[in-house]
Amino acid sequence: MKIVLAYSGGLDTSLALAWLRRTYDAEVVAFCANLGQVEDLGEAEARAKANGATSVYVEDLRHEFLTDYAFRALRADAVFETRYHMAASLSRPLIAKRLVEIAKAENAHAVAHGATGKGNDQVRFFAGIAALAPELRVIAPVMEWDLTTRARQIAFAEENAVSIPAFKSSPYSRDTNIWGTSVECGPLDDIALAPPEEVYTITRSPESAPDRPLLVRIGFENGVPCLVDGERLDPVTLVRHLNQVAGEHGVGRIDIMENRLVGIKVRGVYEAPAAAVLYEAHRELENLVLERDLFQYKALLSKKYAELVYDAKWFSALRGSLDAFFDDVRRRVTGEVTVKLYKGSATVVARQSENSLYHLDFASYESEAAFDHSAGTGFSYIWSMPGRVSGLRGAIG
Repeated sequence: MKIVLAYSGGLDTSLALAWLRRTYDAEVVAFCANLGQVEDLGEAEARAKANGATSVYVEDLRHEFLTDYAFRALRADAVFETRYHMAASLSRPLIAKRLVEIAKAENAHAVAHGATGKGNDQVRFFAGIAALAPELRVIAPVMEWDLTTRARQIAFAEENAVSIPAFKSSPYSRDTNIWGTSVECGPLDDIALAPPEEVYTITRSPESAPDRPLLVRIGFENGVPCLVDGERLDPVTLVRHLNQVAGEHGVGRIDIMENRLVGIKVRGVYEAPAAAVLYEAHRELENLVLERDLFQYKALLSKKYAELVYDAKWFSALRGSLDAFFDDVRRRVTGEVTVKLYKGSATVVARQSENSLYHLDFASYESEAAFDHSAGTGFSYIWSMPGRVSGLRGAIG
């Protein structure tokens, strides 16, 4: 039997690699996806080989992740429950896709992952793999084994000579990629307490951020961010740069109660500096270039798109159809937006576009050239007719 394992190099997946070999008498192929996480994938590759992986795939998927997943959500203005930029949620379909592709190339019988039963990721991996290769078996070692305590895990590692990362004193569980970082566990489980400053790793506290604001000009072409302060940057460089400058100004911290798709409420603490800036800029540019009805209706579909991403329905017909809508909308979304970064806030202060629907002659109270004020009385009379009729019937109040 051959199994392809989504391998991070951490404790759980290192144990899982050895456990799969032993439990299923299997050849295990390890797949490490570089999504911009902080972990050293060179160490992960070496550890996978030391633990008996028959082969190891280490792939830089940052560009694909941003262009085909994160930026798709950006142009849809998809933010889960109005706050969460879904860095983890967006990465899982890509990992699932590559697991399937590698499994087919390796003639593997199954794929495996290190997600737990309480989290969303188990569903995202399972749903993605089932949609792309329903014939493949999906194995979740953490939900099958009896290594439920740290003592049992250490004992298993010692008995089977499993190379595992050095234990760290941090009580937190972190998941990172180039689009954002999530933090759970430890003191964060007490929702009555503010997150300790040590939780945050890529953003400064707003209190210690620079006392002078920074203006950043973001350029979009057809809804895709491609320029910062007039300089054209590739997606990876652009997001890394914004993570650095916005994080320095304390932008992108989020602390929310989150409704997981498995039915429980959890506290989610996130850092997403680049995403926070890009969403503010993109939404404001859309407001400049889209007609009122289209801009407002799009918000309804944005909410649904975020729910599909979060709820493991990336590989769904509805998500594909919504993409067609957003692809049409983004043809108008070209221009530049200036965002002021200051003490934890990202505020749009200027915007311009060749597709702008802002018309000074109509909008300005200083201009009388284009707007016929006398038409206002008739318009107001007709617009207020439902309320007038209800008032005459005594149906109001």
